[in-house]
Amino acid sequence: MTDLANPSETLRRLEYGATIDEALEFFDALPAVTVPQMLGNWSGGEVPTGNPMDGLLGRFGWHGKRFDSPEDVHPLVMVRDGGGRFSLNPALVPLPTLLRYPAALRNATLARIARTAGPLLATTAPTARLRMTEYRGVVSATMCYDALPIHDVFRLVDDDTVLGLMDLRGLEQPFVFVLRRE
Repeated sequence: MTDLANPSETLRRLEYGATIDEALEFFDALPAVTVPQMLGNWSGGEVPTGNPMDGLLGRFGWHGKRFDSPEDVHPLVMVRDGGGRFSLNPALVPLPTLLRYPAALRNATLARIARTAGPLLATTAPTARLRMTEYRGVVSATMCYDALPIHDVFRLVDDDTVLGLMDLRGLEQPFVFVLRRE
């Protein structure tokens, strides 16, 4: 399944849907990413694997992530209805509680309300940091949330694309996502 000669093509196939085992096999085959390689603005997408988080970030207006420096990270850059972007404060998102009720998260009315109310939960302060950590046997750049038990671990697909695994305490399998440099 994993084509190391053309990881960008493998990723394109996985973005249509994959098993968690296929996604993890691909992740494990990719090289580590350094902290300096992560700096900048990134747009986000996902690799659907059957995770309870599949489809949720986009539904709530997630655009991507912004890494200003190793100490200044904005993990939830959102699209503002009517245009523009803002950084959502993850500390104000009751993610562990919400994940206990996945059907509610898929409710279209709740998504509209959350997108409308999202700017009220905005912050200009960074809410995460970048560190090198070991995950699945490889030391790679990892985004550590300040207020939530979440680590996003990155591996290099190409110079402008990384594959990420969101490791959240209490979530049985990692959420698989992709970031593309803007």
